[in-house]
Amino acid sequence: MIAAMRLPAADRELVQIMDASLARAAEQAGDWLVCRAGCTQCCYGAFAINQLDVARLRAGMKALHAAEPMRAEAIEERARAWIGEYGAEFPGNRETGRLGNSDEERGRFEEFATDAACPALDPATGLCGVYEWRPMTCRVFGPPVRMEGEEGVEGLGHCELCFNGATPEQVAACEMPVPHELEAKLLQELDMEGETVVAWALVRDSQ
Repeated sequence: MIAAMRLPAADRELVQIMDASLARAAEQAGDWLVCRAGCTQCCYGAFAINQLDVARLRAGMKALHAAEPMRAEAIEERARAWIGEYGAEFPGNRETGRLGNSDEERGRFEEFATDAACPALDPATGLCGVYEWRPMTCRVFGPPVRMEGEEGVEGLGHCELCFNGATPEQVAACEMPVPHELEAKLLQELDMEGETVVAWALVRDSQ
């Protein structure tokens, strides 16, 4: 399993910046941003997370096991069930949860667990059980975020449920800036490479 790691102290700063950036984007967007508690559009389909995301999720699960053990056990049980159901087709190391880097493995990941619910999603409430410690991908889903498209061309992407009827100029005015440099610095501080998916980060035996 993936080794335990120390969460950099400055990750708190990264999270605070992201929270403030999201709040500003949401205020600017108003009713165009339809993201609400219980909307689970972004909670289906496997996606890659980096080692900083892993460290944050591990810290969150440790805190939950201490404060809300039943909730933590339920999340971990869903994560184990997720691995049990999808692990056989995992395009990487099934023991550690580390995603493979070959072209063949990357290609397989595009089709891997595309309809699977995230194990952190509480099916009874539609809420994320680790929302405070969620990965960066989850933190930027919804508002317009600048991303690299085909042939290296940058553009703004946002949740398909949001900004219906908005013009490109109105969308651009609601852009959510992302501190990629700070995230990269913290990843360098961890000095650990490789990506995984959320399920493996939630299981205590992987620490």
